[in-house]
Order: sequence, then structure tokens, then C-alpha cells
Amino acid sequence: MSAELLQRAREGDRDAFTALIEPHRGELQAHCYRMLGSLQDAEDALQDALLSAWAGLGGFEGRSSICTWLFRIVTNRCLNVLRTSGRRRVAAAQPAIPPPEPSGMGEVLWLQPYPDVLLDGLPDQAPGPEARYESREAISLAFVTAVQLLPPNQRAVLLLRDVLGYRASETAELLGLTEDAVTSALKRARATMDAARTPERPSPPPVGGPEEQALVDRFVTAFTEHDVDALIALMTDDVWVRMPPLPFEYRGTEAVHRFFTAIDAHRRGIARMVPVRANGQPAWGEYVRDPVTGALRVTGVLVAGFAGDRICELTHFETTIAAHLGLPRTLDQDSGLRGSSADPGGRAAL
Repeated sequence: MSAELLQRAREGDRDAFTALIEPHRGELQAHCYRMLGSLQDAEDALQDALLSAWAGLGGFEGRSSICTWLFRIVTNRCLNVLRTSGRRRVAAAQPAIPPPEPSGMGEVLWLQPYPDVLLDGLPDQAPGPEARYESREAISLAFVTAVQLLPPNQRAVLLLRDVLGYRASETAELLGLTEDAVTSALKRARATMDAARTPERPSPPPVGGPEEQALVDRFVTAFTEHDVDALIALMTDDVWVRMPPLPFEYRGTEAVHRFFTAIDAHRRGIARMVPVRANGQPAWGEYVRDPVTGALRVTGVLVAGFAGDRICELTHFETTIAAHLGLPRTLDQDSGLRGSSADPGGRAAL
């Protein structure tokens, strides 16, 4: 069937081309996201790459699989984006209240979450013996953030080798490099990624399991009751709080306690949290009530990272990504979107 589709696509049948690439679209888009750190940039890069693939289909000689050929095109498209964009400038609104003194200033201000709905169809485990990362870790916010700090070639090599499981010779051919250059780039990239990893951090609980849900329930309770001490009790000693595109970062329970105490009055304006999932992690849309209409308006997205039975990361994003997560811009006050935080399809009211 693939040979027939390929022949029809070469003859100009766009439907055949779509059928040919559709089984690989999810993996290709996730790869673009890992490369670029932004869902919107990933979507643009994938569209451009697929247009190039359609235009260049006549040059596909069949020496590799169609999947490998597509990965070559999308990877090089992402590399072109990285090399031409330079250091990204991201416009961010000023915070509603002056933040307390941060622990540091973040570098990856363009980071966006990746909706779990786009992960359907991706392999649950590492794709082969050459890969070092399981799929869940390789889509987490912590992993994607660390990857953004790598130079473009190191980034591409690490993802092709350690996430997708391509051999060194295949990676060299995909990128137009020598095997020695691939080996050298991979060694440097692994050293950077290993340094970014927190040692001896427990694995997150199984997705959708009772352990994860118990932690979600405890977090939502503490968050909605504005109990800063209870929130801190749920966190690891080295917890991170980030808020791209604002650069402020808070690390450690003392800094995070100071942060939540400082913004407590502002947080009390939140009227409802709507649970979703992003990057394989629990997430929520934050809604405030309009004082005139009474409608609820989305003001941000919060994504949590877990380590064992503790929270190790909280990342707050602006509203630009809300629609991609299925979060409406506004909710009627009587929308019926209520329910226990234990119900992933329900809604937790603050």
C-alpha cells in the first residue's frame, strides 16, 4: 500500500501524499516541538517541511524509509529556523504585581506547553535500543527546557540519537555530517543534559493512576484554599517555579514560599481552575470572574511536574496557548463545568 500511495503521490495525488505522511505526523510534530520549544513554531516548521516534502517527492529515491526521509526534512527545517532566528526576543506583559526577588532569570522565554491530545499515537517507551530517553521523559517540560540550551547541531544530534534511536551513521547522513562530528556533538550534548538533570529525583507517578490523582487532589486543595504552607509541604526541596515569557525563576522551598506569599492577594482573584494535561503532566486553565458580566475569563495556564509524591516544578504560561489545550477564552458562570479534581473531565472550582 505504501508503494502504491507513493506512486500516486508522485503523480500529483495530494490525498495519497496526505495518507502517506499521516502515520508519522504526530512524531514529526513532537520532534519539531523538542527542537524549537514552542508549539506554534513547531506547527509552522512542520507545515513548511511538509510543503517541501511534497515539492521534493520526486527526489525521494527510496534508499531509506519515508519516515526517515521526512525526519531529515523536518530536522533541517528546524535547524534553519534556529540558525536564522538567533536569540529569541519575546514580548511579555508586565506582571500584575511586582514579583519578589527571583532566584535567577530564565533563558528559555519562548517555551510553551505541548497538549497531551497531540501525544496520541506516539510510542509509550523509547523507540529502540539506541535511545536513552523514554517518550514520557522526552516530552516533559524539564527535558524540553534543557534541550533549548543546546546549540542547534547538538540539539538535533541528541534528539535523533537519544530520543528517536537513530544510529550514528544514520544521524550523520540525515544531518550531512561525518560520524566523528555526530559522536563529538552527542558527547557534548549528553554532558550538558546530564548536568541539567537533578540527581536522585524519583520518577513521577503513573499517569492517571491513584498516586498521581492523590497528589493532584492535595495540590488543588492547597492551591484553592490559598494555603501557602500546605503548598510548600507538597514540594521537593529543589522545586522550580517558572513563568515564561517572564524571566523570573524561583528555586527551592524558601524562594517559592516567598513568591506565593507575595502574590497571594492576586491569586485570590482566580475563580476556577479547569483541569487539562500538557507534556504528559497535569495542567489547569486559570479563570477570573469579570466583575461586570460575571463571566469567567482565562488568565493563564499552570503545568505541574511531579517527582514521586512531591511537586518538583510549577510553570505558569500566558493565555496565548489556552486554545491549543482546549480551554475556551471565557466560561459562563453557569456553564456547568464543575466537578471533583479527581475527575480529569470535570472542573475544579476555586
